[in-house]
Amino acid sequence: MSTYKRTTLEDEEVSEVVIEEGQMDGPEVGLSYRRLIDWNSTLIKKRSGLERVLFAVIFILSLVLLACVIVLIGNYQNDLSRTLCLTETCVQISGSILASVNRAVDPCEDFYKYACGGWVEKNPLPDGQSRWNNFNNLIDHNQAVIRNFLENKTMNVTSEAERKARKFYLACMHEERIEELGSKPLEDVIEKAGGWNITGPWDRNNFQEVLSFTSATYRATPFFSVYVGADARNSNSNVIQIDQSGLILPSRDYYLNASANGKVLEAYLTYMVDVGMLLGGQENSTREQMQQVLQLETAIANITSPQEDHRDEEAMYHRMSIAELQDLAPAVDWLSYLNVMFSPLSLNDCEPVVVYASEYLQAVSSLINNTDQSVLNNYMIWNLVKKVVSNLDHRFEDAGQNLLEAIYGSKKTCVSRWQECIEDTDSTLGFALGSMFIKAAFDQHSKNVAEGMIYEIRAAFESSLKNLHWMDEETRAAAKKKAEAIYNMIGFPDFIRDEEMLDKVFAEYEVLDEFFQNFLNFYNFSTKVMANQLRDPPSRDQWIMTPSTVNAYYSPSKNEIVFPAGILQAPFYEKNYPKSLNFGGIGVVMGHELTHAFDDQGREFDEAGNLRTWWKNSSIEAFKKQAECMVEQYSRYTINEEHLNGKQTLGENIADNGGLKAAYNAYRNWLMKHGEEKKLPAIELTNHQLFFVGFAQVWCSVRTLESAHEGIVVDSHSPARYRVIGTIANSREFSEHFACPYGSPMNPIKKCEVW
Repeated sequence: MSTYKRTTLEDEEVSEVVIEEGQMDGPEVGLSYRRLIDWNSTLIKKRSGLERVLFAVIFILSLVLLACVIVLIGNYQNDLSRTLCLTETCVQISGSILASVNRAVDPCEDFYKYACGGWVEKNPLPDGQSRWNNFNNLIDHNQAVIRNFLENKTMNVTSEAERKARKFYLACMHEERIEELGSKPLEDVIEKAGGWNITGPWDRNNFQEVLSFTSATYRATPFFSVYVGADARNSNSNVIQIDQSGLILPSRDYYLNASANGKVLEAYLTYMVDVGMLLGGQENSTREQMQQVLQLETAIANITSPQEDHRDEEAMYHRMSIAELQDLAPAVDWLSYLNVMFSPLSLNDCEPVVVYASEYLQAVSSLINNTDQSVLNNYMIWNLVKKVVSNLDHRFEDAGQNLLEAIYGSKKTCVSRWQECIEDTDSTLGFALGSMFIKAAFDQHSKNVAEGMIYEIRAAFESSLKNLHWMDEETRAAAKKKAEAIYNMIGFPDFIRDEEMLDKVFAEYEVLDEFFQNFLNFYNFSTKVMANQLRDPPSRDQWIMTPSTVNAYYSPSKNEIVFPAGILQAPFYEKNYPKSLNFGGIGVVMGHELTHAFDDQGREFDEAGNLRTWWKNSSIEAFKKQAECMVEQYSRYTINEEHLNGKQTLGENIADNGGLKAAYNAYRNWLMKHGEEKKLPAIELTNHQLFFVGFAQVWCSVRTLESAHEGIVVDSHSPARYRVIGTIANSREFSEHFACPYGSPMNPIKKCEVW
């Protein structure tokens, strides 16, 4: 190895620097370094002592300067790491948010376009879909998880209920067998019902029998619906409940507003005729008789209460005996009918029922008595046929494509068969599927975090009660008591984790290799389950949503909020997301469901889930005044020049507004307790602003014109755009953090606030 000497600025002593072999290329390199050193040494020796001191000072200052630069760079990087979240998750979500926003839009002018403009541009409607949003993305993900369980035989399917779910799914996927059977399974059902005048001979004196057969045995709903649920005035017991029903199209408006819905009515009649002919009817006769059925449905629509008038529980609730029901609507032999439905129970005239549409039942009874028996028969059988016909071969699905397109603006033919089959399996054995789903996609951490967030949001909601100027102190205290009593159900009902209990739930449901028959068996099974529930108290384990569902709900009779495992995922919640996004996502959903306990319907139920007047009259009147502000606000909004129905959507609008406020206050409280959190990189938004952007981007959505119209007519929720704009416009915190000018579209002079 070779060595060389180097001069330092501090003295002329030489230090040795060792150069490893292979770092230099031999003697010539070494010689050149020696020459350089010699030259420098000579140069320095020629300088005066003062000059050499100056050289040393300059050299030391240079080192100090270099050190300062290095320290500054390090401090800058440290400052960035202290103020910015630079994890992989934060970088990814930053990219997603930036791709979804439209920075060219002023957020104070149109916050939905600002938050979702980029998303809408990048997400055209997929084939076969009438609308698309972040819910659909998550639904697809959940279905893919379940599909893997159902199709992968190596997956651990341990319970008999799970095996039934797999068998049901595979029967649905066995299209060759379905095609082979054709219409025969449904023709056999019609024959058991006594025939159908459209396809062959029928028994003219069997109205009562056909009514029982179609609705009691196979759960169709001609004329009215019958079900079992908690008695609204005594939530600890179940009772038979009866309500208006009987329409095939999504809403009464489609029948009654022919000028706006002529295309739908024409497509519906064509579909009715096509199905009748596929089942053996002759074209002219089938068309004539189906036209009569359509006229009867239109008459039923005419006596059906509009959705916005069917919201006042106290006004609708009528408890009576079967004997009194018989006097109210004598066209039906109610005791005979209900005994068939609730077999093997034996009911008598004193059995209580709760009627939610007494005027409707009176009117429909009169309609039945004044309608030809053949038309009644055709209508009841058609009601059953429409319920089950989609489970037959492809001809029947093809027959419905034009009707789907007329109502929703898209055909179903582009939807994958496996997705349809998972939806069908979820509708029958959803809790068995849920058992599979939570094994693969849900962890205890998510449940624990969700419980903590609910506690924080409930605390924020309760705290805000004291600021409500319109509520008296006695009612305020009762409202706080109700909020404290709300029960949280998160992820899944406990019984699905117990194989023995899960198997017991579905023990009497027989699943075969025949897809159509599996549905008939399920209808019969669900009727038996309903009969068993009548004498049992309501159960918290009885959820109306399955675990993989991307949704949530509030139950007024149980005073509980339910969040299935399916929604506790991105974009609503992700454990590594900033708290601003989690509170703006699942936090707002939680606040939304909690606020439902105090919307125009939920407020009528007390902390125990009983329907009673627990508010002082002054607060009831003040509530109605506050709510009317929202009715007027949302009724001014339009989609394709069609106004929203602010009365129909009132409950959801109250929940949207209250949910955003509660979630934001909970987030603000979290910051006070834990300190400011790191920002996302490249976004140039404060975390408070990010909360609102995260909330808005949950609702980014596209849909067809027809689907938008259907939503206005049918949905109790406002369209996605106004779930954002309507709520934001009432938020003082939003206007503060985005510095929106007073009187701008997103900061109007008049704001509406209920909770």
